Amino acid sequence: MSEKLKVGILGATGMVGQRFVTLLADHPWFEITTLAASASSAGKTYEESVGSRWKMTSPMPECVKGMIIKNVADVEDVASGVDFVFSAVNMSKDEIRAIEEEYAKTETPVVSNNSAHRWTPDVPMVIPEINPEHFEVIASQKERLGTTRGFIAVKPNCSIQSYTPALAAWKQFEPTDVIVSTYQAISGAGKTFADWPEMEANIIPFISGEEEKSEQEPMKVFGHIENGGIVKYSGDLRITSQCIRVPVLNGHTATVFLNFKKDPSKEELVEALRNFSGKPQELKLPHAPEHFIQYLEEENRPQVKLDVDYEGGMGISIGRLRKDSIFDWKFVGLSHNTLRGAAGGAVECAEMLKALGYISAK
Repeated sequence: MSEKLKVGILGATGMVGQRFVTLLADHPWFEITTLAASASSAGKTYEESVGSRWKMTSPMPECVKGMIIKNVADVEDVASGVDFVFSAVNMSKDEIRAIEEEYAKTETPVVSNNSAHRWTPDVPMVIPEINPEHFEVIASQKERLGTTRGFIAVKPNCSIQSYTPALAAWKQFEPTDVIVSTYQAISGAGKTFADWPEMEANIIPFISGEEEKSEQEPMKVFGHIENGGIVKYSGDLRITSQCIRVPVLNGHTATVFLNFKKDPSKEELVEALRNFSGKPQELKLPHAPEHFIQYLEEENRPQVKLDVDYEGGMGISIGRLRKDSIFDWKFVGLSHNTLRGAAGGAVECAEMLKALGYISAK
């Protein structure tokens, strides 16, 4: 690739914005040219604005330290210097919907980590290994927005990443009833232990909105395009969930019980996991894991400390697959919530959009 695409990050000072910065600092296809945040940060250098609030374990990249932050509300100004933007803004859902559409209408594609547009019918919500065909709905969205190259694409909630890939790998066996409990890291709330000390040695059995997302978002991922919008999966799959905050920095773990219409053996299920791959692997996208799902034979795996960084945090770890006395099978899944589940998943979506021709230089 001769020239990198120019990228802006909306909401660059928050935890997900910081993760975008670290992922994009040395990206082979994309170059950070614009950072935008709230009016209180605008006009400051990135280093001045973030200061002691830098939450990544790696140092702040030199290439962004002196970059002057723009006001995210100055849409025309921000959009003028980029080919597309990543969105991680911290606003109300109505405000996010409005500002993301405003950016799209400047002919600037928006790849969003936010949940505001996940249920907009003509906005694709994509896990690239599972449903990249949903990007085809962008044509209908452009027609609605009156754009030629501007659009919005989103990635799903981080809470579904540790078990939905397994359901996709087992599609041929027709999963039906699913009970899932997710044990979610504090970075999913944009926190570290330094600024959320009450989470140390604690569990909170409620995360606002997460259970609805865990139950419903896979249905859109498994859905299909109809009349210019994405229709939820209407088969026999049903998911019920509980979502719990646990004292872990990074990594969402899921315990899952499920039934199948068919009667697969354990060997068939494990083989399906290990062989599952998608278009990102075919296209060899920069952030695509070589092996999307690993199955671990050890009884005490997956573990956050040992497995959360599998494939650079972009892979999924599954273990403890075994027969259940009430349901057909049960297993444990693990995913990195701010890499595969948030910024990394959005970057992989952008790579796919670029490879498929939806994102190009202005």
